[in-house]
Amino acid sequence: MKLFAAVDLGASSGRVMLGEVGEGTLKLTEAYRFPNRPVLVNGTLYWDILGLYRGVLDGLRAAAAVHGRLDGVGVDSWAVDYGLLGEHGSLLGNPVHYRDQRTARGVERVLAKTTAEQLYAATGTQFQPFNTLFQLAADPDLGRAAQAVLVPDLITYWLTGRLGTERTNASTTGLLDPRTGDWSAAALSAGDLSAGLFPHLRDPGEPAGRLLPAVLDEIGLHHDVPVFTVGSHDTASAVAAVPARDEHFAYVSSGTWSLAGLELPEPVLTAEAGQANFTNERGVDGRIRFLRNVMGLWLLQECQRRWGDTDLPSLLSAAEHFPGLRSVVDATDGRFLAPADMPSEIAAACRETGQPEPRTRAEITRCVLDSLALATRDAVSDALRLSGRHADVVHVVGGGARNELLCRLTADACGLPVVAGPVEAAALGNILVQARAAGALSGDPRELIRSTQPLRRHEPHGDAGPWTAAARRCRL
Repeated sequence: MKLFAAVDLGASSGRVMLGEVGEGTLKLTEAYRFPNRPVLVNGTLYWDILGLYRGVLDGLRAAAAVHGRLDGVGVDSWAVDYGLLGEHGSLLGNPVHYRDQRTARGVERVLAKTTAEQLYAATGTQFQPFNTLFQLAADPDLGRAAQAVLVPDLITYWLTGRLGTERTNASTTGLLDPRTGDWSAAALSAGDLSAGLFPHLRDPGEPAGRLLPAVLDEIGLHHDVPVFTVGSHDTASAVAAVPARDEHFAYVSSGTWSLAGLELPEPVLTAEAGQANFTNERGVDGRIRFLRNVMGLWLLQECQRRWGDTDLPSLLSAAEHFPGLRSVVDATDGRFLAPADMPSEIAAACRETGQPEPRTRAEITRCVLDSLALATRDAVSDALRLSGRHADVVHVVGGGARNELLCRLTADACGLPVVAGPVEAAALGNILVQARAAGALSGDPRELIRSTQPLRRHEPHGDAGPWTAAARRCRL
């Protein structure tokens, strides 16, 4: 058995997962979990990157203690955010959170030099105000920086002393050409950036370095430990762990964000795809993740935070008994990105579209779940139409796979079976890339997922009419 540690950093928590891989065997255990709490200072929202790094070290120590050794480490995280390094490799300041309001200034500056249509033709990247391109254009410290390093690459740098930019995460920046896998000259020019701002590009499966002696001492190991480049965008790792049997599937990587779409051999760069706000992100083995971002379970998480209610099972049970599709909102609407009061924002959106305002917690929870299923339906339908493909099943992976009501609603909305699981898809994809690079895995990684991980199938019920009517209502 080979032992691999997956550092998996999410928008609300980080964890280090230990994967044991052998012939026909894939066992995943949680070694350590730690919170990821952004910090608001003088009106700017930052990531506590040093706190996260401390959690990574504590997690690696816990993972190493299980068997007294590790055969590899890989790091994945959320996308688009970065740290700026000075000429001697020191961090100039805490990375700014993608939900910070400064990104609007970056959009204005970039679009003064080009158009959204021209950017899409160059990069195939979904327009999001927090894309790295726009963040860099608004960053007052950029002039002092020698390099910009994406978050998972920054953690890897601190672990190994070696810099690089992993391609699946680079493809979320709005700066990569999806056809060549290299930086887009047009996008760089629009942001007044140079290709040398980022460290050299590398692919999942390539060596990223080895744990530094000081890191080994910190985590209690005394042997050489390789660090592998993985799909460092957590969605790339999650999609690599989709237990598909063939190419005819859609997927939803469901967590704080929901990313719904298809896996394709080539990007779709038509004007129609750009107008539909689809993105072409790179995946493991050079595949293209053609998808749309949906707000995801952030909608419900923010409601729970506002209510001070962490009892999710009770909320879901109450929501299940409330009539469906009474009120829905557009879960792709930017108004839900960072509202001060999410329940009030949802109620306002329903009121503005002539729908009943959800008032109780059960009503709001049902509205959120119906809206997420509806947004998935639209994303999958549009992806199939724009790509000329067909799908026989929708795979839901990530934390949302635990939400049985959401999975059932997604099956009903899409009119397709939903296969839910694995829940820890990002960590599993991370570990599978490491295992293959280390020679511990020779077969189909997805077959190993199917044979070792618990999955649940939900068949669709009802007809499409009510979902179609609901889609019209929320976009009046």
